[in-house]
Amino acid sequence: MTLLADVAEASALAGDRPGRRRRPVRTRARRSVLFVVMVAVACVMLYPFWFMIDTSLKSNHQFLYGGGHSLTSWRLLTQALPVGRELLNSTIVCTASIAIILVVSTSAGFAFAKLRFRYATFVFLAIVAAILIPMQSIIIPAYVNIAHFNLLNSYAGAVLVYAALGTPFATFLMTAYYRSIPDEVIEAGVMDGLSFWGTFWRLALPLSVPALVTVTVLQFIQIWDDLLIGLLFLQNPAQRTITVGLGALAAGRTTDIPVLMAGSLISALPAIVVFLVFQRFLVNGLTAGVSK
Repeated sequence: MTLLADVAEASALAGDRPGRRRRPVRTRARRSVLFVVMVAVACVMLYPFWFMIDTSLKSNHQFLYGGGHSLTSWRLLTQALPVGRELLNSTIVCTASIAIILVVSTSAGFAFAKLRFRYATFVFLAIVAAILIPMQSIIIPAYVNIAHFNLLNSYAGAVLVYAALGTPFATFLMTAYYRSIPDEVIEAGVMDGLSFWGTFWRLALPLSVPALVTVTVLQFIQIWDDLLIGLLFLQNPAQRTITVGLGALAAGRTTDIPVLMAGSLISALPAIVVFLVFQRFLVNGLTAGVSK
């Protein structure tokens, strides 16, 4: 009986070996296919950037007729546009708008998530509904209101419009994140003598860093790359952003493609750098509160 048991066990092990061999082969095949697909997707996504870089290093003659590279387009860009000034304008508008968005959304999100007051649900639903309103449908009333307060062609007008457009989504995101914070943490702070403002400032706000970074990155990309608001509210050449400057450059009768690619590369780099630096915070910030 012992001999038969040993033979049966050996047969079972021998029968398992082919299956064990097939599994690593299948796993390697799946990984290879996934790797090839990811490489193909990366090539498709990175090709426009390569085209921008390669084209910006050519003159218009070299772009049209081929052959060689030069820095002519970059010199022409600095002559056609005040690149430094427009980058500074974009930075000022983005910084001021994001600051207002963060102040309003964090305080409102904490109030909706942790405080109880009348009509809170109705107000929150109204804010969420504001996300669904297309920007193009409210741009004319916004323009009339900004003109009524004499804020056209100023940083303040553009900043207020950007802040108004970005606050609803930021408030929704911050509310979801604050709801993921246990109520016991807030109650412990109150029992230790903190006011609601102190609880928000000393407990909730430090815990919401991933959501704050997420709001900052998303709003930065949105505001930096926007053309319509800047074109309408920053018509003064001394105050226009880099995106508006490129739009004005492309509106000429004769468009120099290499010069336009050089400007587009300068305009795209800040948003790309911000996304790459803070991308690890985006998933945590966007998925916060989904289980609540």
